[in-house]
Amino acid sequence: MGTPLEPRDAQAEEVVDRLMEEYPDSTISLRYSNRLELLIAVILSAQCTDERVNKETEHLFAKYDGPEDYASVDEEELAEDLNSITYYNSKAGYIKSSARDIIEKHDGEVPDTMDELTELSGVGRKTANVVLQHGHDVVEGIVVDTHVQRISRRLGLTEEKRPEAIEPDLMEIVPEDVWQQYTHLLIDHGRATCTARNPDCDDCVLADICPSEKGDSDIDLASGEAW
Repeated sequence: MGTPLEPRDAQAEEVVDRLMEEYPDSTISLRYSNRLELLIAVILSAQCTDERVNKETEHLFAKYDGPEDYASVDEEELAEDLNSITYYNSKAGYIKSSARDIIEKHDGEVPDTMDELTELSGVGRKTANVVLQHGHDVVEGIVVDTHVQRISRRLGLTEEKRPEAIEPDLMEIVPEDVWQQYTHLLIDHGRATCTARNPDCDDCVLADICPSEKGDSDIDLASGEAW
């Protein structure tokens, strides 16, 4: 098994340094051209791949222009436009409700605070963080998606299990100036190497500092189960 650096902040900094070298162009993979499109894309991305979302939003963003269009469309029609997305009926309702609130409460503009964003339908802290970071250049925290959750635990950076608890734990050890990039780096690494079911530890730039490295370790710290 790999040997993690001590203390945890040293481990976090080394992880970031190595992954930045491995993925120098790491960035958000969702496609959008304005803040509203970003918000909608992130809502749709819950439990759905970014690749699928990008395919769906290509025609969605061509059909709808601005919050008024989403607020006024029949919800069943909007759901039909999203029918290849997981939980498309619920997400259509979230989008329509959020668009209405954006018009009525925020003068047609996507809000720029955590509190206001998380008051929108279907928007939790993770979604709000993405919108703040990429729509408003405001970095208040770390976006904890499934890749960040899995790999941070595997690397021994956190023992927390829930995203709500993982985020503040990581914020204590990840340098603030790379909070945004940390998420993208771990997403890229999770897709390329540190996959959920069969990580390629033999070809991993973090193997020597990863306590879950399956060459020697018996346990996947992400799940707490044996390899």
